[in-house]
Amino acid sequence: MVRATVETWKPRRGPDWSDLMIRLAAAGPSPWVVYTTASAALVVILFAAYLVGSWLQIGALAPQPVNTHFH
Repeated sequence: MVRATVETWKPRRGPDWSDLMIRLAAAGPSPWVVYTTASAALVVILFAAYLVGSWLQIGALAPQPVNTHFH
């Protein structure tokens, strides 16, 4: 039965993107899981950046004033 199905299959020209996207959407995680995971990752990244910036004593990211003496 499988051999008959495989032997009668004729490939179409080019990829079937719409079918592929439908299969990926059905097989993947639900959107709320993706959004929750992405939000948690963003919080971790921002917190880590804050800790690294504090450890390096970066302070404000704006340019600091330069003391100059004009004569």
